[in-house]
Amino acid sequence: MAADIDKAGVAKAYARWAPIYDFVFGKVFAPGRGIAIVAAELACGAGGRILEVGVGTGISLPDYARTNTIVGVDLSEPMLRRAHERVAAHGLDNVEALSVMDAMNMALPDGSFDVVVAQFVITAVPNPEATLDEFARVIKPGGEIVLVNHIGAESGPRWLFEYCFAPLARRLGWRPEFPFKRLSDWATRHGGVELVERRAIQPLGHFSLIRFKRV
Repeated sequence: MAADIDKAGVAKAYARWAPIYDFVFGKVFAPGRGIAIVAAELACGAGGRILEVGVGTGISLPDYARTNTIVGVDLSEPMLRRAHERVAAHGLDNVEALSVMDAMNMALPDGSFDVVVAQFVITAVPNPEATLDEFARVIKPGGEIVLVNHIGAESGPRWLFEYCFAPLARRLGWRPEFPFKRLSDWATRHGGVELVERRAIQPLGHFSLIRFKRV
């Protein structure tokens, strides 16, 4: 599927967001972050290895149990600088590494994590399907992909708003009209994952927790 967001544009957009991201999105996205962390930690148990893709400013990092090892990657170096500052400020010795990486081509070994967490990420990458392939590659058999994301409406006034807002949203770094069908079609095509949960979450039920397991 052709990309309608380019990597350079995403990096530029999030470099702009870096100084104000926590202020603008911290409280709004807090419920989703909390749900994603709980789901990840239930999936891997104590002592697991969790990869957070799109770790950004590291706003989630202090909330993970110290018994789990966390690796964070992000395309945006300015966002990651803030994540490094947060790790130092909180003394997060369970954070093994924070690295600049392209989510579609991660320099990480196959099957090296119990869980991949991606919060508000999958609609902000140039090729979501290739990105999901990478997530599945780096988790162990039985491991999980935990997504928290806005999922576009399929009809009605919200669908119309998302469709009209899409050109501006792309300049800001994401797709508001992203349908769940792209995720379900990816899972069918991949063949090595299965959907284990999909549920609406706050704010306003316009976001979803989606979990896939590698079989």
